[in-house]
Amino acid sequence: MTMRKIVFDIETKNTFHDVGKKDPALLDISLVGIHDSETGYYDSFLEDDLPRLWPILERADLLIGFNSDHFDIPLLDKYYPGDLTRVRSVDIMKEIRNVLGRRIGLDAIAEATLGKAKTGNGLDAIRWFKEGAMDKIRDYCLADVALTKELYDYARSNGFLKYRDFGEIREIPLDTSGWEARERVQMTHTLPF
Repeated sequence: MTMRKIVFDIETKNTFHDVGKKDPALLDISLVGIHDSETGYYDSFLEDDLPRLWPILERADLLIGFNSDHFDIPLLDKYYPGDLTRVRSVDIMKEIRNVLGRRIGLDAIAEATLGKAKTGNGLDAIRWFKEGAMDKIRDYCLADVALTKELYDYARSNGFLKYRDFGEIREIPLDTSGWEARERVQMTHTLPF
């Protein structure tokens, strides 16, 4: 049986400065972008669309993100009627930090590993939200989802990602052998099926 992997990213309506604390659960979601390995499609969900996202996440075998355990999952859990921390996840930033002892951003990893750059940043997405430019947010978020998916696939195939250190490209060895190991997950299944 094929593992259903959901690569995802979130954009917000506001910043930590706006809410006065570095707590992701205090922020508000403007858009969630995903890639679903079962369908092969990218999709996006505005805040009002989140009920359509929950069954997809509940049926996932693995959630994949970049800084997702610290940021995206706690923020999604603010809206979700269950507990998304019960779904197995791979947070690529966390995996990198576990090896290097420090965090490195998505843009730096994507540029060194894939030769690709992000199309914007989170502050751009907040500005676009205030301007009502939801198509720009969607394009930006899904581009980040695509970068995250490519980095995940690259790491699984090669056992490392790359970053630039004082101008020199270095490898970050990653043990990906357990990333797709099967586990029995007890979901909360708070939604009717």
